This record gives sequence, structure tokens and C-alpha cells, in this order.
Amino acid sequence: MKISKVSIMLFGAALVFSSGARAGDSNKATIQLSDKVVVDGNSINPGRYTVEWSGSGSTVQVSLLQGKQTVATFPAHVTEQATPNSATAYGSTSEPDGSKALTAIYIGGKRFVLELGQNEAHQEAATPQAK
Repeated sequence: MKISKVSIMLFGAALVFSSGARAGDSNKATIQLSDKVVVDGNSINPGRYTVEWSGSGSTVQVSLLQGKQTVATFPAHVTEQATPNSATAYGSTSEPDGSKALTAIYIGGKRFVLELGQNEAHQEAATPQAK
């Protein structure tokens, strides 16, 4: 009896820890920015970045990392979609000064979009850029 109770507890603990590890991995993606974009007032150069997000519900905190260095941190709104994104991509809009503002990040294989806190006019003008 004791052995079976201990086995069940160990099995349960293993499930809990393995699902937590997978959840942590699922909040990370790699994106290739082909344009110089502005995020929360910070200019981000073209290149390969890791996108990480944390939080629950409809608002999350997003970090853009280049290597191990965080280059931008900003809030984003999670918007559900009917179908999964075919690739990791981003949306941007042109600003009056000619710069491009990052408006959304589409995570490949996921059924949601991370939308940055831009006004609705910017979100409507956003154009996805493939990876």
C-alpha cells in the first residue's frame, strides 16, 4: 500500500513539473525583424530576436531579447484567432515621421496575436511581415 501511494504521489508530481516546464517553453518564440521598428519609444534594429511573454488573461508582459540582452519590454493584449498562425511574423505601421511602429506579433502554430498598446487606427493599418 505504502509503495503504491508513494508511486502515485511521485507520478503526480512529475506531471505537474513537466507541464510547468512545457508551459514555460511555450511562452517563447524567435522572430526575424526585417525592418527597424519602434517599440514603446525604443528603436529596434532589424535582426533575430527572442520574444518571451508572461502573465495570464488578456494582458501579458512581452520582452524582446537579442541573445541574453533584453532590448525592449512592453505590455501586449492577447487576441484569440480562429486558426493557428502559419508562421511567426509581426505587424507594423508607418508613422508620420517615416518610422515604423511595431503593432503585433504573430506566433507560429499558436491561435493568438500579441497586440501592442497602439490606438485602433494603427492596428487597422498594421501589415504582417513574414519571418
